[in-house]
Amino acid sequence: MSGVRKSYGDRVVLDDVSMTVEQHDVICLIGSSGSGKSTLLRCLNLLEEIDDGVISFDGAEISDPRVDARSVRSQIGLVFQAYNLFPHLTVLDNCTLAPRLVHGLSRAEASQRAMSLLSRFGLEDQAAKHPDRLSGGQQQRAALVRALCTSPRLLLLDEITAALDPELVGEVLSIVRAEAEAGMTMVLATHEMAFARDIATSVCFLDEGRILEQGPPSEIFTSPREERTRQFLRRVL
Repeated sequence: MSGVRKSYGDRVVLDDVSMTVEQHDVICLIGSSGSGKSTLLRCLNLLEEIDDGVISFDGAEISDPRVDARSVRSQIGLVFQAYNLFPHLTVLDNCTLAPRLVHGLSRAEASQRAMSLLSRFGLEDQAAKHPDRLSGGQQQRAALVRALCTSPRLLLLDEITAALDPELVGEVLSIVRAEAEAGMTMVLATHEMAFARDIATSVCFLDEGRILEQGPPSEIFTSPREERTRQFLRRVL
C-alpha cells in the first residue's frame, strides 16, 4: 500500500497509509476501535475502493478499477469477525464451495482438502453439521478452514476473536499461530496484545486512519516512540 486514502463522505478513514508486506510476514494491526484497521483489510481485499494511492500485489497494481477483483480475491483469504458462514450449507460445503467454483477443483479434491484441514483443527466430526449447530469458537475455526481451503497467498484476519467468549479465544488463536509458524503471510487486526507480541514480525499502530508507528513487537510494546502509542498500550496492557 502506498499513500492510500479512503473516506466516507467527509469522514477520512484511511489517511496516507503506506505499508509493505513481504512473503511470510505476520503484520498485526493494533489501535482503538474506529482507527481504520478493518477498512485497511477490506481495501487490501478490494471490498472497498480507495480514493487515492496505490495497492500492489505481487508487483501488479490491483487498486486500478479495471482489475478483475474476483481474480485477486481468489489469492487472498479474508476471515471476518462475525464468521459469515453460509447458514444453509454444511461446514464441509462451506469449505468446498470456493475451491470448486473459483479454483476449479473437483468435488472429491475439494472435499479431501477440506476434510484434511477440518481434521487438523479438530472439526472433522462437525463437517456434516450446519453452522448454527456449532459453538462460536467452532464457527470461527470453520471460517478459518474455509479461507485456508483456497490455499491463499495472503490471509487477512479482521478481529476474529472479538465476538468470542474468553474461553474460546485460545482455540481460534492456536490455528492462527500454527499457520504463522507454517509460513503463511498474514495481516491481522487484533485486540489480543500478548498474541500480537508473540507472533508478529511487525506491529502497526493505527490512530485516526494513519499508521502512527510501525516496528517489531519488541520495540512497539517496550519502547514506543509516540506518546499516543504509549497511551493506548497503557490502557490495554
